Amino acid sequence: MLRATLTRFFIPPGTTSDAGLLLWARGLRAFGDGFISLLLPFYLMLLGFGAFEVGLIITATLLGSGLMTLAVGLIAHRHSNRSLLLAASVLMIASGIAMLFARDFWPLIIIAFVGTLNPSTGDVSVFSPLEHTLLARTVQARSRTALFARYSLVGALVGAVGAQAAGLTSAATGVLNLELKTAAQAMFVLYGLLGIAVLLLYRRLSPRLDAHEEAHVPVPLGPSRGIVYKLAALFSLDSFAGGFAVQSLLALWLFDRFALSISAAGTIFFWVGVLSALSQLLASKLAARYGLINTMVFTHIPASIFLILVPFMPTLSLALLFLFLRSFLSQMDVPARTSYVMAVVSPGERPAAASVTAVPRSLASAISPSIAGYLLTFSSFGWPLVICGVLKITYDLLLLRMFGKIKPPEER
Repeated sequence: MLRATLTRFFIPPGTTSDAGLLLWARGLRAFGDGFISLLLPFYLMLLGFGAFEVGLIITATLLGSGLMTLAVGLIAHRHSNRSLLLAASVLMIASGIAMLFARDFWPLIIIAFVGTLNPSTGDVSVFSPLEHTLLARTVQARSRTALFARYSLVGALVGAVGAQAAGLTSAATGVLNLELKTAAQAMFVLYGLLGIAVLLLYRRLSPRLDAHEEAHVPVPLGPSRGIVYKLAALFSLDSFAGGFAVQSLLALWLFDRFALSISAAGTIFFWVGVLSALSQLLASKLAARYGLINTMVFTHIPASIFLILVPFMPTLSLALLFLFLRSFLSQMDVPARTSYVMAVVSPGERPAAASVTAVPRSLASAISPSIAGYLLTFSSFGWPLVICGVLKITYDLLLLRMFGKIKPPEER
């Protein structure tokens, strides 16, 4: 009974069973991303690295993800999305194992660049555009935004639980009498095990998805080229801004400004993730009533204002208040953005559109963490958060001006 109820909630009408497998895979990856985003800066600090080096390593993770997504986009027409997801799962397994042996800066840079470690609460990895393409094949147009909202909800909610799990490193030092560094390394092993579970889920995807792929052969961008390129440019500005406040850097700032422990940070980012998840429940309803672009813009601007106010707060309690307010609004645009891209292109163009919009975003977000890390070496004020908020508001206003009148088919 409970399983049937959950299935009806997470799988909207007109959706095939493959969507459930993709949602499970997203949840497992989100759990890993949740604790990795906090564990990575904490572990690097245990190894003796400063804010600038941490920023460079985070930049390497995002830059590598962007280039890998670009490579996948170039070969997507030669291989099924299912095969590419299986290969990405193997890379996730290898990333967790490799972190056990890396201690020095350059090996860590290489692992960060080549692997799938994600310092962000959002899904900026190579998995994302592949899963988006397959999800769009499992659902009818009227339920597409609702399904992407569920996909984002699963990512945010399970990612919050993953963030809370980062505190297990401190608990293990007392219960199991482990050194803090050893406990952190055990979490990287868990990340690799999650990669195995994700691989097994992808293997169960139906051959019908490949048949759908043959019916809508992936093609280069054609009639939709102009709109996709403009969206990619705007999304890149948004991601460049977001790179100043990815979860790993936000945690690093809280560690420095308020001397937080990893356990306290885990609890804080658990609630950040829960609030983000709750916002996903409202995204599809708001989009149905006010439109995808309006939902993206008019929830995002207040969230950016709240973020700008965070570093001005004199106490941790006030800083967390505005951080939580920001979290409740900042992710409502995610399912709306993905649904909008899938809606305004033809089915055959969807893989290319997903890649073209995802790659510049990943590359743009890779630039700003190193700048943010450099700024944090001079001051603990939180200038990266202010810069992030101002740039995101600029993005929102440009998006509204350029695409406010371009409606997806279901809004016409």
